[in-house]
Amino acid sequence: MYTLLLLLCIVGFWLFENFYTPSPYSDPDSEAKPPFEKELLPSTTFNAIVTHDFYMLSYSEPHEQAEWVAYRLEKAHLTYEDRERPYFLEDPKVTSKSADWRNYRGSGYDRGHLCPAGDRRFSEFAYNETFYTSNISPQKNAFNSGIWNRLELQVRRWCKRYGTLYVITGGVLEEHLSEIGMEDVDVPEAFFKVVLRKREDNYKVLAFLIPHEESTKPLSEFLIPVDRLETVTGLDFFHGLHDDLEHEIEQRVEVSGWKF
Repeated sequence: MYTLLLLLCIVGFWLFENFYTPSPYSDPDSEAKPPFEKELLPSTTFNAIVTHDFYMLSYSEPHEQAEWVAYRLEKAHLTYEDRERPYFLEDPKVTSKSADWRNYRGSGYDRGHLCPAGDRRFSEFAYNETFYTSNISPQKNAFNSGIWNRLELQVRRWCKRYGTLYVITGGVLEEHLSEIGMEDVDVPEAFFKVVLRKREDNYKVLAFLIPHEESTKPLSEFLIPVDRLETVTGLDFFHGLHDDLEHEIEQRVEVSGWKF
């Protein structure tokens, strides 16, 4: 009898792990603002843009992850609510299906958030929404909990100091990357983050390109011009802005006005 009960428990646990899918994370009463301003969005390689309540993304089916995630961070978002971590779910808005979270199991890589869960603690729905698998990328634990986390914390400090920020982030997706899981999820060799703030027609932009390794170097050492980041990623940032303004903010690294 005990052997049979144990066997049933094992089978039940296996079925739960492999086939249970909770309901999608969406707020039926959502009145959220558009998560990002249209003219600030980067180009999309695969024309697979998904809009959630609190972030947007462009999904790359060949790489089984987002080529970029874009979100707005406001002072009101900076809360320290203790949220229960939900399940990772396939994104119901990705028509080609986003990668199953099980691709990461036993891979040695973290399910690294692109739009950080820590930036979305202000509501249960906003927090849970970051756990769609379209918003994660394989990251080494030392990188995810190290320099990448330090950059996320720095962005929150800037938001607290300067107000609303526009953030675009992702892995550098290219050919012949290492892969994990049965769906061949690509492992980026570098990650980028672009942070923009504006006041009327005054734009200030920082672009970071960080190798997929832990580092103790100052974050400022990973700054590059947006123009160079475009060459590395193949994306066109801020192409919705007037050409003169786009050229002005993309051609150089300008750290004045940013406290590190």
